[in-house]
Amino acid sequence: MRGRAPVILIGLGRILVILLFAPVCALLAQPDFPDPAALAASGRGGLRKLVERYTTDQAALSRRYDAPWSAARRERLRTFYASWRQGLAGLDFSSLDRTARIDYLLLANKLDHEVRQLDLEAVRFEQMSKLIPFAEGILALHEARRRREPIDAEAAAASLTKWTEQLSGFRKQISEPDGEPDFKSYPRPVVNRAVQATASLRKTLKKWYGFYAGYDPLFTWWVKQPYEEFDESLEAYAADLKQKVLGLDKDDKETIIGDPIGRDALLADLASAMIPYTPEELIEIANKEFAWCDREMLRASRELGYGDDWHAALEHVKQQHVEPGKQPALIRDLAYEAIDFLKQRDLITIPPLAEEVWLMEMMSPERQKVSPFFLGGPTILVSYPTEGMSHEEKMMSMRGNNIHFARATVQHELIPGHELQYFMLARYRPYRRAFATPFWMEGWALYWELRLWDLGFPRSPEDRIGMLFWRMHRCARIIFSLSFHLGRMSPEQCIDFLVDRVGHERANATAEVRRSFMGGYGPLYQVAYLIGGLQFRALQRELVGSGGMTDRAFHDAVLRLGSMPVELVRLSLTADPIERDFTPSWRFYENENQ
Repeated sequence: MRGRAPVILIGLGRILVILLFAPVCALLAQPDFPDPAALAASGRGGLRKLVERYTTDQAALSRRYDAPWSAARRERLRTFYASWRQGLAGLDFSSLDRTARIDYLLLANKLDHEVRQLDLEAVRFEQMSKLIPFAEGILALHEARRRREPIDAEAAAASLTKWTEQLSGFRKQISEPDGEPDFKSYPRPVVNRAVQATASLRKTLKKWYGFYAGYDPLFTWWVKQPYEEFDESLEAYAADLKQKVLGLDKDDKETIIGDPIGRDALLADLASAMIPYTPEELIEIANKEFAWCDREMLRASRELGYGDDWHAALEHVKQQHVEPGKQPALIRDLAYEAIDFLKQRDLITIPPLAEEVWLMEMMSPERQKVSPFFLGGPTILVSYPTEGMSHEEKMMSMRGNNIHFARATVQHELIPGHELQYFMLARYRPYRRAFATPFWMEGWALYWELRLWDLGFPRSPEDRIGMLFWRMHRCARIIFSLSFHLGRMSPEQCIDFLVDRVGHERANATAEVRRSFMGGYGPLYQVAYLIGGLQFRALQRELVGSGGMTDRAFHDAVLRLGSMPVELVRLSLTADPIERDFTPSWRFYENENQ
């Protein structure tokens, strides 16, 4: 009976799950898109099962094609995404309910984004390809092993020897330039990318070598010495690029170079995030928000008796930190204060288990070089000095994590921010984590900073300055990160901007810029905090301000929808029609009066 179920279902033709995946015949021809009849017969769930299958299959391919910069990886994933995109196009969109239509738009947008990322990777590889001519050979060895092909040890030894000789010439060219490539003509970000790619390729080659060495006597006899010589050459070449071309110490992990992606790539990323604004328009929004912060900061400064010298007022606030050893107790008390504030106003449902299970850990000194402030989620990581830091480092850390700064951000990291987000994501539509975007994740947490300000959460001028510092910080993130990727600001200028315009400690500003450009975050990650927060604020005013929803209903609904671009949250919560050819158009900042 179980084996005949798909035939019976197809014959009925009216079962909803089958309608969601029709027409069947056109889709079966696709090599990667799953058999919709078999998928439907496995249980209920509409497009949810399709998203889950995509996530599983994409992860499997990424595990198989695991070498960074591999053309084989790019082409295989490109075929995979094209197959899925064509399969989606064959679905009967008109038969889908609203939830399934949102899933369709999310998946289609995800596939388009992934293809654009592959295109960008190919361009970035080409830009540095002449600096790493050995890359394709190493990747070919890796792919042959992944395909389980027999190894030609003698040929491999010859290739390794050839590449060693080639690198010897490159290293001489770096020290005594008289031909091609002209290393000094390459932009610093491209050279730095080549340094990182060389290190990555060296790891790939080490895994390849380790698979055979010692297990295959003939391989070891041929390859051991050529491999060791080439491995040493790769290490030396990367060091030469870093020291003699970039002018950095071999072990330098502090200097910030970054890798600007340019305006076209920014526009592509904004399209994927469903933000219908240009980078220049977002910078303009940040400047408008900055102007509001300036006015409020001056008002608080005057209340404290510092007149228009808001830097002096900020210094007053920075001095109000707890003594060593007391920071965990401060964070605990601030977390419960925020929870009580939310409960008293019936703003959001807080499951008792979520309130019970969050954790607190201290951040390592090494990590504080990249994240000088708190990090959050199910566990809040607390930045504070350790005994091994210098006196100057200790003071900067305490000043940068003072009582009023902390009061403005603990709720961002815990409840109702990231801890509650992660808790709900695991329980409501967890399959939508495949569509994670910082505009939802960071935007939601930042929205609560805006909302709590409006509700009178800051009790004193010092509290207001603490919240304003972070709001100015979010404005600055938009300006300096987009300006960097547009080629308008250097990392050094970004640091100066945070110090002069926001009032950061220089060490903390440096860590912030390092995190932005060397911490593994996407180009729009820092933009997403305030822009996502403004999106949620506009949506709250639209739906709650009109009387259509209560605050609690709105906030609960957002978390139960799961992660997605905020414009699709809006589409989910309104009665607007959802069409297959949906194009983002929500100008959420048009009517702001600040």
